[in-house]
Amino acid sequence: MIVNTCGFIDAAVAESLATIGEALAENGKVVVTGCLGAKEGFIKKAHPSVLAVTGPHDSAAVMDAVHTHLPKPHDPYTDLIPDIGVKLTPRHYAYLKISEGCNHRCSFCVIPSLRGDLASRPIGEVMLEAENLVKAGVKELLVIAQDTSAYGVDLKYRTGFWGGRPVKTKMLDLCKTLGELGVWVRLHYVYPYPHVDDVVPLMAEGKILPYLDVPFQHASSRILKLMKRPARAENVLARIRGWRKICPQIALRSTFITGFPGETEAEFSELLEFLKEAQLDRVGCFAYSPVAGAAANALPDAVPDKVREERRGRLMQAQAAISAARLKAQIGRTLKVIVDEPGLGRSSADAPEIDGVVRFKGRARVGEFAAVLIERSGEHDLHGRLQ
Repeated sequence: MIVNTCGFIDAAVAESLATIGEALAENGKVVVTGCLGAKEGFIKKAHPSVLAVTGPHDSAAVMDAVHTHLPKPHDPYTDLIPDIGVKLTPRHYAYLKISEGCNHRCSFCVIPSLRGDLASRPIGEVMLEAENLVKAGVKELLVIAQDTSAYGVDLKYRTGFWGGRPVKTKMLDLCKTLGELGVWVRLHYVYPYPHVDDVVPLMAEGKILPYLDVPFQHASSRILKLMKRPARAENVLARIRGWRKICPQIALRSTFITGFPGETEAEFSELLEFLKEAQLDRVGCFAYSPVAGAAANALPDAVPDKVREERRGRLMQAQAAISAARLKAQIGRTLKVIVDEPGLGRSSADAPEIDGVVRFKGRARVGEFAAVLIERSGEHDLHGRLQ
């Protein structure tokens, strides 16, 4: 068994270690990989009987470990890998990773120490993968990276080639080119650089989905400075107004941290006021979790666990009302949805597993698009019937 781990926050570390234990109890032959494997000796100390430990994005070392303990049989399915590789997502959508690592040094994060600095994939390679996925039946591409907006910075926006023509290794150029494939293109983990504004007109034109996943993290300028994050809340609000002016149908998702070291009740109230002003469509929230090796651990005035969680609950309660009101505005409209399961689909505002869904009456084929008339709404989901 191969266990892929996360070492980002304490809860993820605990879950990873527990999963390794379950795997060992299941069959006793376990190879561990992923971010937690980058912490020298950590896994072997907790589980000395694992066969091997590798760091993140090292599939060659994983396979070497597997073949050391299990001779490689001939299997036509895995020996003759199709052009798209072996996907773990449903046939109709796929994640398209455009880079690894991150150049930022946010004080609450240890990703650069686990995954290194930004390393962008050549745009020709990314586009070839995207094209092969679409040829294989994928209808939605979810573009991901630790920092999608920084794509190509490390390569100085080097010009690559796709379809016989030059294309720059740059976020805007990537979005334009992906928009030519005729499928849904959804952007995740978009750092709020000014050049993100240039992508919004593509959404208004229907080239890529009108959806942005931007982790703002907080609204207080002092807390953002302690987090080593850019932008002031008033600037972000102005940007959001600008995005909605260009593309009124844009759906905005974000994540926030409550209880960051030093966060006062007044600064938390500032965050709640920001939510009220921003009227974001989807929000996730984490109570601050100290991470081994993170600079934020050294900050004074730690917020008690109970207060962190209480603030997280208050934020999510406030956002639930905002989300419910925004969803209610969809009643009476007919939305294009992609069908994930019988009677269940997602609109352009819904990324798989993290956002809401559209539940509908009527038969539609899984993996196909359908038109759904919205008849009622809740805090997170929409309900309707096929047209």
